[in-house]
Amino acid sequence: MEVSDEARALGIFVAHGTLRGVKVSRESDVLESAADEVRRLYSLEGLRDHPVARAYRDFYWRIGIDPTKVRPSGEALVRRILRGEELPRINSVVDSGNAASAITLVPIGLYDMGRIAGRLELRLARPGEVFHPIGGGERRLRGGEPVLADENGPIFLYPHRDCERTKIREETRDVLVVAAGVPGVERAHVRRALMMALDLIKRSSGGELVHSGIAPGS
Repeated sequence: MEVSDEARALGIFVAHGTLRGVKVSRESDVLESAADEVRRLYSLEGLRDHPVARAYRDFYWRIGIDPTKVRPSGEALVRRILRGEELPRINSVVDSGNAASAITLVPIGLYDMGRIAGRLELRLARPGEVFHPIGGGERRLRGGEPVLADENGPIFLYPHRDCERTKIREETRDVLVVAAGVPGVERAHVRRALMMALDLIKRSSGGELVHSGIAPGS
């Protein structure tokens, strides 16, 4: 995975791992145990000043997103749990990623390796590039937004939206898992979030870990 100089200057980094031979199922119980752990770790009042949550909020402000309107994904999941709301069940792989994100507050991206074209690069978007988020309509990027992209364009609007093209489906067999790091969050914590997501996916969906790393390297 390549990282552009501009992305390096933002201080962003990713811990990433690839699982081969998963079997995606519609049902899993991973979110129930994650909710119990979230209630043990966090409170709504304490979340405001949690250093990891604050680091992602600060990064949102830096890239022009109001985190009081668009919550960082891990924090949004935690808030739903603490308010007693059900988390959406998608499939065993996505639920496992959401569980790891809720427990660690680190955004987790999940991608079908069979739908990724060529090499991946963490970079800034080019003006006019098209991004099609899961569950939303296509949007043209203004340029300068951090993205993870393959040779066909952005697959991850960093650090909060995955794209429709590479989303996890029932027929997915090989999965790229990405934990999104920002300034103020320790690399070790982001790697811990990645390893938790990988472990939960292996437990719920099988698969073999064939690669993991951090980009850029320290």
